[in-house]
Amino acid sequence: MPTTTQDVTPAPEQATTPAPAPLPASAPAPPAPARPRPPARPRPRVLLVGTATAVTALLLLVAVGTLLRQPLLIPPLAASMALVAGAPDLPLSQPRSVVGGQLLSALTGFAVLAVAGPGLWGAAVAGGLALGVMMCARTPHSPAAATAVIVALQAPHFWSFIGLLALASLLLVAVGLAGARAAGRAYPAYWF
Repeated sequence: MPTTTQDVTPAPEQATTPAPAPLPASAPAPPAPARPRPPARPRPRVLLVGTATAVTALLLLVAVGTLLRQPLLIPPLAASMALVAGAPDLPLSQPRSVVGGQLLSALTGFAVLAVAGPGLWGAAVAGGLALGVMMCARTPHSPAAATAVIVALQAPHFWSFIGLLALASLLLVAVGLAGARAAGRAYPAYWF
């Protein structure tokens, strides 16, 4: 008798994934994500030294501006000093951002001024473009966008404005450095 062989092909293996176990009815729900909270109150020494640092820096800008018979205190610099004295750990407060952001924004304002002339429309464009320029240069400093607006509105003399702005920005960083040391805080986190 002839032997017959049957072709027996093994069945493909089936992937067996165990079904997830049902959660017991009494299982607690996962915790909700924590909501951001306002910062903690600063220690009294940090509060007093930070405030004194900001006042000192801004008075110094007024004094130097008075000696030079040029206004050195412009609103964006007051906002810059608030960042340096009040939040020295932020990237916006670092010397690279304070000095570089202010100067790049002023240059942006002068570029828009050269194309559009002084006015509100150009000032709005200058403020927005300044943000983009600062982002590209990795020098984020939001108060500096207002510097571009001031340049596009007031059309100051280029060299005197840039020179005074550089001096004022460096003074803010220097006073911020002294204030941070007096408060026992680390500033800057980085220079460049």
